[in-house]
Amino acid sequence: MNKKSIIKEIIEWAICIIVAVVIALTIKYFLITPTIVQQTSMYPTLVHNERLLLNRTIRTSKSMPKRGDIITFEAPNLSAVVSNEKPVAQYTKQPNGIFNKFTYYVLEIEKQSYIKRVIGLPGEELEIKDGDVYINGEKLEETYLKEGLKTSLQNESLNHFTVPEGTIFVMGDNREYSIDSRTFGCVPLEKIEGKVILRFWPIGKFGNIE
Repeated sequence: MNKKSIIKEIIEWAICIIVAVVIALTIKYFLITPTIVQQTSMYPTLVHNERLLLNRTIRTSKSMPKRGDIITFEAPNLSAVVSNEKPVAQYTKQPNGIFNKFTYYVLEIEKQSYIKRVIGLPGEELEIKDGDVYINGEKLEETYLKEGLKTSLQNESLNHFTVPEGTIFVMGDNREYSIDSRTFGCVPLEKIEGKVILRFWPIGKFGNIE
């Protein structure tokens, strides 16, 4: 094989690798991607180190999730002050430049995400009282919670308010050990990263999640 043939083959392989990487990143960002449970806030529904499959189209289409859906989203600023008057989660980290935005939003390097369940939808009046959640004055039946588990407030200034348009109120199923919208406020729709559609590991628990 002569020098020109070697160079041609190297270029062809390089192009194939680049195309493969672009396709893989496109699928991961826009369509579907696996993830690993790294938190305990959704116990017993989800357990540490379980493998899940996320539907990414909810992010790219900016469609509104349904109550009860389990989603992932970019972690907000936990030190920001929220209240009934300002109930929306704050995001202060804003990567600058194309490269930094690519590594943060696409490659998700140094990006922290949370996984929680959708509880309140835009325009709904949400209140936590006597250990239960009320939506528009009606008690929410949460069959996915551990029997006897009560929901407490994490921020006395954020309760009995209307979920703003374009946002959702989320909580972990492990209410006592979950930092969620009770602390940081409602999550903007554009910060949602994906919706859990399947658990594929461990094999014995393969299937849909409720």
